[in-house]
Amino acid sequence: MRYRLRYLQHDLELSEGHFLVGRSADCQLSLDDALVSRRHALLVIGEEGVTVEDLQSRNGLIVNGRRVTGKTWLQPGDKIIAGSQELTLLRGSDGSERDTADVPPPKWTLPRTPIAGVRETERPGATARHFRGESGEGDGDGEPDSGDSSMVRKLAAFRLLGGVAEKALAMGRVDEAERLLAGPLSEIVDASRSGRAIAPSFVDMAARIAAKIATATTKGAWADYVIELYQAQARPCPAAVVDELNAAFRKVNAIDLARLRSYLVVLREKQSTFGPTERFLLQRIEGLERLAALR
Repeated sequence: MRYRLRYLQHDLELSEGHFLVGRSADCQLSLDDALVSRRHALLVIGEEGVTVEDLQSRNGLIVNGRRVTGKTWLQPGDKIIAGSQELTLLRGSDGSERDTADVPPPKWTLPRTPIAGVRETERPGATARHFRGESGEGDGDGEPDSGDSSMVRKLAAFRLLGGVAEKALAMGRVDEAERLLAGPLSEIVDASRSGRAIAPSFVDMAARIAAKIATATTKGAWADYVIELYQAQARPCPAAVVDELNAAFRKVNAIDLARLRSYLVVLREKQSTFGPTERFLLQRIEGLERLAALR
């Protein structure tokens, strides 16, 4: 039997062998999504059928609404979720009714959107990105130097993009908002994972909108994204972000409780250096842990 993999408006014909899904450009299906690991999942297509395997991804793999581990057999019609992207396995055509308009090139990559604070020296790969702060020196204080016009433009573009996404959310166009920000948010978390210094205002902006997307989509992985950003910064979420997370935690399908607790360990180790405001924020984040543990 032949198989196809449907993603967005496109069908990819699957031939026998291995089919990688992830953020890496080396994958057959490259997804520009902050919640997708570089090598997220592996499909194996053979005479007996199709299996899918989670490649120890950060946010897991969901098949038909259930998180899977190890190899899982798939049937036509099964829905696979990697990060915030949904894929559907379908029966393949027999070649007699092949519509080439529905078949994209072997690799499909969502368009990337340049964002404020990211200077791309070469592509692909997270190590090629240099994520600077909002100031010309990268320390994150204030606005960019007036001489760094490209930084000013990128910052304005990111703020504009975030505003458009928030309007889309307000109008109920959740998928549109999620697709619009998948690239920019991916850039930010890649920079964080590679140890780059990120201006706090960038993190706060990305975290607030990611938490809103978590609430709108009920996808816990977006809430996990927020926690990961602040754990890397080793500071409490600001009050506005905690408010958004509180709303998200009451609606999302699952929370990575281990990651949240790991973040709290980082904060408690620094608690002696906190002022009154930060101590209060820590207490509110501990409240999020209790809320997540009840789910």
